[in-house]
Amino acid sequence: MADASALRLLPPRFLAGPRTTKPKRSIGKALRRDGREPLGLGAAITMMTERGLVAPAAGGSVLAQWESILAAAAPELAGHVTAVKFDADTGRLDAAPDAPAYGTKVRWIAPKLIAAVNEKTPGANMRALHALAPAPMKASLATATADPTPPPPTPTAPRPVPSAGYRRALEAHRQAVSRCRLPGSGPAR
Repeated sequence: MADASALRLLPPRFLAGPRTTKPKRSIGKALRRDGREPLGLGAAITMMTERGLVAPAAGGSVLAQWESILAAAAPELAGHVTAVKFDADTGRLDAAPDAPAYGTKVRWIAPKLIAAVNEKTPGANMRALHALAPAPMKASLATATADPTPPPPTPTAPRPVPSAGYRRALEAHRQAVSRCRLPGSGPAR
């Protein structure tokens, strides 16, 4: 028989002996963190067929109404910020400002713009507004009618002739370097 000190080192399950009954599985339904019950595959397929597999086409309406929403929510930005892309799955709208200052203004009033978009387009469910890098300037009438050929290159000024003192110093340097080098160790002149 094992001594008492050795038995104390064993885990309790070894001391209890063989198990006579199996543990019972819980039959209750597990809840997700948000309180919903998990959905089975059949129920999910039924739900999708009842809804007709139709996702709301809010992306097109947000992009189509962007100018009017922007004019109502922030008139100072109208015409200076362009909606580029709306992702309906994540609720993110990408907007390209004309200049960095407009991008900063968009970031500052993003909550107001998000609320305006959700009010004007109820199915959009916009959650984030991302200001992209400034877009290139739009072609105006003046730049569109301008001559596309570049101006002729301006001639470059000739290099000034070095002074006599500079030439003497450069020659002294070259002689000092040539005395320090061993034959065949440097580039040939």
